[in-house]
Amino acid sequence: MVVNIRSMGLFGMDAFPVNVETDISRGIPSFEIVGLPDTSIKEARDRVRAAISNCGFQFPKNKIIINLAPADIKKVGSIYDLPILISLLLAGGTINRDLSDSAFIGEISLSGEVRNINGVLPMAIEAKKIGCKTFYVPSANSREGAVVKGLDIIPVENISQLVMHLKGRKIIPPAKPLHNTDTDTDTHTTAGMDFADVKGQFEAKRALEIAACGGHNVLLIGSPGTGKSMLAKRMPSILPDMTFEEMIETSKIHSIAGIIPHDTSLITERPFRNPHHTVSAAGLTGGGSIPHPGEISLAHNGVLFLDELPEFNRNTMEILRQPIEDGTVTISRVNATLTYPCSIMLIAAMNPCPCGYFGHPTKKCTCSPKTVTQYLARVSGPLLDRLDIHVEVPPVEFGEISSSEKSESSAEIKKRVDRVRKIQNERFKGTGILCNARITPGLLNEVCPLDDSARETLKQSFDNMGLSARAYDRILKVSRTIADMDNSEVIKREHIFEAIQFRSLDSKYWR
Repeated sequence: MVVNIRSMGLFGMDAFPVNVETDISRGIPSFEIVGLPDTSIKEARDRVRAAISNCGFQFPKNKIIINLAPADIKKVGSIYDLPILISLLLAGGTINRDLSDSAFIGEISLSGEVRNINGVLPMAIEAKKIGCKTFYVPSANSREGAVVKGLDIIPVENISQLVMHLKGRKIIPPAKPLHNTDTDTDTHTTAGMDFADVKGQFEAKRALEIAACGGHNVLLIGSPGTGKSMLAKRMPSILPDMTFEEMIETSKIHSIAGIIPHDTSLITERPFRNPHHTVSAAGLTGGGSIPHPGEISLAHNGVLFLDELPEFNRNTMEILRQPIEDGTVTISRVNATLTYPCSIMLIAAMNPCPCGYFGHPTKKCTCSPKTVTQYLARVSGPLLDRLDIHVEVPPVEFGEISSSEKSESSAEIKKRVDRVRKIQNERFKGTGILCNARITPGLLNEVCPLDDSARETLKQSFDNMGLSARAYDRILKVSRTIADMDNSEVIKREHIFEAIQFRSLDSKYWR
């Protein structure tokens, strides 16, 4: 007798259907799993046998062969414990029910508890695509799967509970999402981080507002204690609300990584990732024998903050260059080559020298000129070119930091950001471009018209500062954003001046 139970597999961002085919026949009692299983799946034989016995059910004493189809795709992980167990109970007669429109996924403990797994959201989306009406998942993962409309997500805590449900004796109600998937607005909370807490630093806040309006990358440079990290951590509070599509895509990545909280259905706030400077290249971009998302993908649709930029390993920093440009990162391993999205806003922060006080108005720098040069040289020119806005963060004066007057709040800044993003949404409708920072070379001249004075100013700056072609493009894109903030269709001289001002650190520190 052959029994077929539907399940799912995961390959990068994509899920695929897996059929658990079980054959119980006469012969010497044995239990074999075929279909390119890895070691953890082969160990399912012992977990499933113990769980069936410990829950009081009869384990078949026959020759058992389980095939995970398609047999030419490698199956990884303990996620097939539950469908294997259900197929055995169905083949053995313990369960008598048509499960052709259902799928099962989950890891099982020896006592029969169903433990949480990674990647339930993309698997639930694929389960609906292939025509499943019911998806049985671990209870801890049910909230994230429940956002998929038209698919009943049944939260399973243990095997005994599931068998009672399948026999119709005690029905388990489908899980419901915590987030209202009919709307994608009013999701911004940012956990209390507000620009109102930042004293002074008006130029830095202006730079970050421009960056938020256009999706630009930023380098903050200044002495210790000037507020670089404080500013960066508040960046998500002024970014536009995530669309439902962005929530789904971001949640899929976090689901695969296994970091969606159990009481959460969707990631509704833009991610903010702040890896330590000791992070490896694999930790930043993703890795493993079957590559998992790294920090740059976990920050997708949000902010990646690299504090103390020169302290990062040089190879690790250089790996960022291609993903920043393309918005995707491709990881190649012997077993697989996977591509993860990483459309991020990169914010980097650094001191101007090892001691931190080069150029400080009151504290003396103890570094030699050679030491300062070597320290700054840790950040390569090609990476620096990809940072659209460079802003110096000076020490805060006593009068500013002791003032009881509140600064402008994030909510007020965000209203202006939303207005400018709306202009860009109209401009780029149907092109797939979301913000000015993503303008393609083919559209650059079309969407960035310059008046004569702006063109002459840009030409003089290009020659005098020795800018690269990439830096020229970045200045144009930032100028386009500043013009949008001024409600100007044409880029004017003052817009070019301000954009160039945010590249002045090129000449002050590096040239």
